[in-house]
Amino acid sequence: MRYAISVPQLIPDGSFQPENLRAYLDRAEALGFESAWTTEQLLGSAPNLSPIELLTFAAACNERLRFGCAVFVTPLHNPVHLAKRISTLDQLTRGRLEIGVGIGGRNRMFSAFDVDPADNLVTRFNEGLRVMKALWTQPRIDIDGEFWQLTGATMEPKPFQKPYPPLWFGGSTPAALRRAVRHGNGFFGAGSSTTAEFAEQVRYVRETLAENSGAPSDFHIAKRVYIAVDDNPARAEQRMATALADFYGEFGKTLLPVAVHGTPKDCIQGLREVADAGAEMILINPLFDEVAQMERIAAEVLPHVD
Repeated sequence: MRYAISVPQLIPDGSFQPENLRAYLDRAEALGFESAWTTEQLLGSAPNLSPIELLTFAAACNERLRFGCAVFVTPLHNPVHLAKRISTLDQLTRGRLEIGVGIGGRNRMFSAFDVDPADNLVTRFNEGLRVMKALWTQPRIDIDGEFWQLTGATMEPKPFQKPYPPLWFGGSTPAALRRAVRHGNGFFGAGSSTTAEFAEQVRYVRETLAENSGAPSDFHIAKRVYIAVDDNPARAEQRMATALADFYGEFGKTLLPVAVHGTPKDCIQGLREVADAGAEMILINPLFDEVAQMERIAAEVLPHVD
């Protein structure tokens, strides 16, 4: 089993302390985490820092961890801008970048991004991904798409990793899981999905991989897990419920069943179930007291999961 850790990303106005992030990442590396991940939340009341900028700073603080975002909601982005930013960050990290992509839900303020929700978001997603891959791999590109047109376009430098950073796909529907197998290097289960839902998604992904001779042989499966360890199970549950509501708003009040929380024994069992469901990498995501939680999880939980 491989373990990743979330990058502390909820930073109230004026409270960012660079030395704290540097120490957190160095400690994560020392504890054996192989990578550190952000989310993307462009609008919302939670003070969520932008992933590209945060990852750029984080990568400058640590020379060994890999870094990723799960996931960029790519239909809300111009693919040329996003391709350039990703390529640049991959160069700056010397190839330590991983990218998650997804369509996202329909309950978004699309008008803020000049996106008509009546448009086919799947077509926009697929076309944007095609533009990015072309810019990363081809010396000149010509694309006459429904949403983007490029004639003789070039982009340099290409990503440090060839042909481009590993692409993880989010999503939960059968169509989204098929896209992951056709176009990606891995499937990343959402933190907002239950372990039972994740197990069904993994089953479908593996069936699709077996049926698709063109699928990559090194396709991987991961899941984000919101976790809180506390010797007092009731306190762990209450703090997790509050944190989910703060992050997700009203929707967060329904998400307590997706999280792993309680005593170290409870958390060991919860993570074992995620592993048994098919996760090859688990993204450990505390939502409060990140440093203290990371220490306890690494010392009291993870050694007993495998």
